[in-house]
Amino acid sequence: MQIAQLLRRKGPDVATIAPDRSVRDALALLAEHGVGALVVSAGGDAVDGIVSERDVVRALHASGPGVLDGPVSALMTVDVRTCVPGASVHDLARTMTDHRVRHVPVVEDGRLLGIVSIGDVVKARLDELEQERAHLVDYIQA
Repeated sequence: MQIAQLLRRKGPDVATIAPDRSVRDALALLAEHGVGALVVSAGGDAVDGIVSERDVVRALHASGPGVLDGPVSALMTVDVRTCVPGASVHDLARTMTDHRVRHVPVVEDGRLLGIVSIGDVVKARLDELEQERAHLVDYIQA
């Protein structure tokens, strides 16, 4: 399965935040959208960075509650792993595992198309395995 297929089933919605918005605003958006990460984007269509719940927790631990009023840009990850719509779910799972990332923006020609979480990848892989199992059962019973 390709990432484009996964996005068609999941939908293209991506929660974004501008880099100059506060970490407190980011937490509100994370809660509002029920997601674990936000794509940081000045214009909403390109990836400037990514900020996750983990980033906020680590910053709170290291620097205290003052980080909540600081900008998202102060703690976002700038070196963001991305993928293209034609990438395979299997390859993305390997990338996520190897680089220990849980959220990967989908980008084509510099334009943000969606985001894939590790949960999306696991669900897609389980769906593939279930489909393979059903085909094998049908084959054996035929």
